[in-house]
Amino acid sequence: MSFDPMAVAVDWLDAYRAGDIESILEMYAEDAVVRCGCGSVKTITGREALRADWVDRIREYPAGTLDDLNPYDDGTILSYVTSAGIVNALFAFDAAGRIKELNLAPIH
Repeated sequence: MSFDPMAVAVDWLDAYRAGDIESILEMYAEDAVVRCGCGSVKTITGREALRADWVDRIREYPAGTLDDLNPYDDGTILSYVTSAGIVNALFAFDAAGRIKELNLAPIH
């Protein structure tokens, strides 16, 4: 692995906290899949759908502080605080270090 999965996850959170949608989108692989269990369960694919989701997510659930960060297989689990509570983000990456899969779920 020629990248640091935990560093990519932290960069993602930093971009999220800054509201930098373009930087966030650059982190995703072209065929990325995002599954979100926040509110209604949904699966997001495609660049424009990701962009639209991020516009809503930043407005409705701005990210706060990092809660926890751990390696997981070849990916990372990052927990962060939002206005709705703590969310777990499970990242899986492609060989280039781009986010291939992201699973988001609130911690109840």
